[in-house]
Amino acid sequence: MKLLVLGGTHHVGRAIVETALERGDEVTTLNRGLSRPPAPGVRALLADRTDPEAVTAALGDGEWDAVIDTWAWAPRVVAHSARLLAGRAGHYGYVSSRGVHRWPWPAGADESAPLVDGDPASDDSADYAAAKRGGELVVTETYGERALLARAGMILGPYEDVGRIPWWLRRLEKGGRVLAPGPAEAALQYIDVRDLAAWMLRCAEGGVGGAYTVTGRPGAVTVGQLLTTALEVTGFEAELVWAPADLLRQEGLSLGAEFGLRLPDGSTPSGMHDANVDAAFAAGLTTRPLRDTLADTWAWLQAEGDPVSRPDAPSPDTWLDPAAEQRLLRQL
Repeated sequence: MKLLVLGGTHHVGRAIVETALERGDEVTTLNRGLSRPPAPGVRALLADRTDPEAVTAALGDGEWDAVIDTWAWAPRVVAHSARLLAGRAGHYGYVSSRGVHRWPWPAGADESAPLVDGDPASDDSADYAAAKRGGELVVTETYGERALLARAGMILGPYEDVGRIPWWLRRLEKGGRVLAPGPAEAALQYIDVRDLAAWMLRCAEGGVGGAYTVTGRPGAVTVGQLLTTALEVTGFEAELVWAPADLLRQEGLSLGAEFGLRLPDGSTPSGMHDANVDAAFAAGLTTRPLRDTLADTWAWLQAEGDPVSRPDAPSPDTWLDPAAEQRLLRQL
């Protein structure tokens, strides 16, 4: 398959490029060329996505079997690329988010849950949900049944630039008693970035379009299993001390918000980790074991060091006040 990846250097984009190369696809990327050198075997085109003239010049008259777009900000950027490539790409995959659903998310929601409003012409990057929805609208308008909207849940795995698992691995590495966001049996729903990449590529090859909630099956993993497995795969000597949600709220700690277990105000959200994913699995989604995700993330951290967090993501430094952690640990 002749593939164009708009992006290709960070988290999802990097996983898509590497997975496509492993499949034997012919891969072209378009990005600024500032963050990482292109992977061996990739045809690298250079342009700033926010500069329409530069993008037009870089893409030239090229044609591709499929495009995958990882853009996460102003939807007008997606609008330009989607329309520019209309008639020159057989399939357009857009990495979207469950965030396009109107809050609060209903329990057990599927793709039919209410959506936020979006404007494809908008230059606003501040409202993440509206920006993603604007991108969805223009991709669907331009490509119809050849458009794939991958509404991803929490994305973990190697190259993660939000900092969830990297932060936790580094915290566990320090050892000792480690405050953990209880209850341990709280369910988590996530997708390994490489499973998302492989599924989008199979959909592109098979011409699968439509909107899909793309994350793991509900109830498959708990936060206790995640952190315990992290200790097992790394061999760290740390003791997890589970703090009840009410106690974390009383202390003003947002620990657990990084996994969507609670909101910044301390309340517990509904619908965060019980999405109906029947459609994506029916369309061929497969997921790897938690152990593999954590072991490979740790191997990547050891090889490349800690990632630079996305500028639009909350700083991991805000998740836990060390003094408050020690105060709680003395109580538990």
